[in-house]
Amino acid sequence: MTVSLKKILTLSAIGLSLSAFAQAKTELTMYYPVSVGGALTKVVDSMVADFEKQNPDVDVNAIYAGNYNDARVKALAALNSGKPAQLSVMFSIDVHELMDLDAIVPFDEVVSTEADRTWLKSFYPALMENGVVKGKTYGIPFQRSTIVMYYNKDLFRAAGLDPQKAPSSWDELVNMGKKLTKTDSNGHTNQWGVMIPSTGYPYWMFGAMTKQKGMKLMNQEGNKTYFDDQNAIAALNFWKDLGQTHQIMPKGMIEWGTLRQNFLEQKTAMMWHSTGNLTAVKNNAKFDFGVAMLPAEKEFGSPTGGGNFYLFKNSTAEEKQAALKLVKFMTSPKQAAKWSIETGYMGVSQASYKTPELADYVQTFPPAAVARDQLKFATAELSTHQSGRVRKLLDDAIQAVLNDQETAEGALTKAQKQADRILSRYR
Repeated sequence: MTVSLKKILTLSAIGLSLSAFAQAKTELTMYYPVSVGGALTKVVDSMVADFEKQNPDVDVNAIYAGNYNDARVKALAALNSGKPAQLSVMFSIDVHELMDLDAIVPFDEVVSTEADRTWLKSFYPALMENGVVKGKTYGIPFQRSTIVMYYNKDLFRAAGLDPQKAPSSWDELVNMGKKLTKTDSNGHTNQWGVMIPSTGYPYWMFGAMTKQKGMKLMNQEGNKTYFDDQNAIAALNFWKDLGQTHQIMPKGMIEWGTLRQNFLEQKTAMMWHSTGNLTAVKNNAKFDFGVAMLPAEKEFGSPTGGGNFYLFKNSTAEEKQAALKLVKFMTSPKQAAKWSIETGYMGVSQASYKTPELADYVQTFPPAAVARDQLKFATAELSTHQSGRVRKLLDDAIQAVLNDQETAEGALTKAQKQADRILSRYR
C-alpha cells in the first residue's frame, strides 16, 4: 500500500468517526417568549451556550418566539408541521389547554432517579400551583414573576411623602396617589400618582386585586371561574375608581408595553408591573426608585406569573432525556441565580437565593428580594381549560368597565355566564 493511499484511508476513517459522532448528537428545538422586552434573548442564548459546552452530545436550537401568545402558537404549529419542538417555555397557565391537546408529558414520567424526583420538589410551592395537575408535574418554573409596585422615591420626597414607605393598603394608595398627581396651570395632568396596565394582561392585574380582596378567580381543576363574585365586582370598581373617581390614574387604557417607559420618564410616580422589568428599571432609571409588595385590602396578594418549561409528548425517549437535562440545567440554582440577576425575574428555588452570586446581589440590591418575599401571599394565575378563550372574556369585561362602557357587575356577570358555557363540559 502506498503512503498516499494510507493517508486517504486514514482521513476517511477520521471522517467516518466524526460523522458518527455528529449523528450521535441529540438535537433539541426549544421555543421561548420574552414578554417584558430588553436583551433577555441574549441571556437565554448565553445559558444555552453554556449548556452545550457541558453537554457536547446535545445541540439546542433555542428560538425566540415573541410574547407568550406567540410562543404558544408557534410551538403548537410546529407540532403539526412535522418538525416539532421537544420542549418550550410557555405560559404557566397554558397547562390545561396543553393537556387537553395531549401535547405534553408530565415530568414525573421522564425522571428516573431519586435525585430527579428530589429536583422536582425543589421549587417554591407557589410557583408550582400552575404546573401541577392531579398530582403530576407538567410545568417547571423558569421565567417566573409576581406583580410588584415600582415607585419613584424622588417624587415621593417632592410630595412630602416618606420615600422609604410605599403604600401598603388601598386607602394609602389612593391618599398618596392624590399627593403625587400633579397638574399644570392649564389643568393638564403632567404627573400621575399610579398607573396599572390594562392591555396585554389585564386579567393578571385583576387577579392581584381579587386576591387582595381575599378570593381566587378559578378552582384548581380549571373548570370553574368566579368572575361574578361580589369581591371581584368590588375589585373592578376599585380599579375603575382610581381613574374615574380619585383621578390618580389616567382614565381608559394604559398600555402594558409602554408603561415602563412612562415610569422612567416620570410620567407616573408608581406603576404595577412584572418583576421581570426590575433589571431594566435599575439600569435605566435616572432617579431614586423603590420596589414594594402590592398594597393590601383584606390581605396582601399577587398572582404568580410568567413561563414554565413543558416537555412535548411527540419526542423520542432520547430527546425527552436530553430535554430533561436542559431543563435541569436552566433551572439549577446557579443558572436561576444568573437569570434572576440579569433580568429581574425571581430565582425559582430557595437554593438559588443561597448561591453566593444571588445572595450578594440581594444584599446589595434589596428590591431583588421583593418578588420572592411576596410569594407567601401569592396565588395561582388564572388558568382554565380553553384558557385563551376564558381569559379573553375576562380581559374584555375589564376593558369595557375601564372604558366606561359597562358596569362592573354587568360585565363580570356576562363574562361568568360565557365562561360557564365553555367550562361546563369539563366538570
